[in-house]
Amino acid sequence: MTRTATINRTTRETAISLTLTLDGSGQASISTGIGMYDHFLESFARHGQFDLTITCEGDLHIDEHHSVEDVAICLGQAIAQALGDKAGVTRTAHAYVPMDEALAFVAIDLSGRPYHVLQCQWSTPQIGGLTCDLVEHVFETLAVHAHMTLHARVEYGRNDHHKAEALFKALARALDTATRRDPRLGDSVPSTKGSLVG
Repeated sequence: MTRTATINRTTRETAISLTLTLDGSGQASISTGIGMYDHFLESFARHGQFDLTITCEGDLHIDEHHSVEDVAICLGQAIAQALGDKAGVTRTAHAYVPMDEALAFVAIDLSGRPYHVLQCQWSTPQIGGLTCDLVEHVFETLAVHAHMTLHARVEYGRNDHHKAEALFKALARALDTATRRDPRLGDSVPSTKGSLVG
């Protein structure tokens, strides 16, 4: 059975429709109104082999914060919904991804316990139309709404675009592995408690 989730969210600040297929082929159709965010989310879909469709109409006349945050909320919710009770999944994974001079590391646990750590030093306040501090906010929001523990860091790098893109790619690679079914588990949940539902 294909693990797919669709999330629709409308507030006074944003209107979002998002569909995620975990067992996809890396196809992406993304329109948030923020070109750099679209780019990073497309990289996430491609490198995680997720199919991802996002449309977001947001209050960009104010700034990009609400759109970025609300898309991350929807993506986190979609991950949690598509995983269901997490029976048979690998659960934990990590990935290193280099991008030119930058190297990023991400480790995740689909634990049902939201926690987030990101270590990165930015050289500039903004990448394209995306404020650098929102990259960390995306990772934190994903951890909360996907009910996962997420640790990430940029080991080194000079270019902020490369640092951020390496982080999104490493997240994708780690999440792809963690969400894969382990045939040895069958329909059991990989936890001594018997549940990973947040």
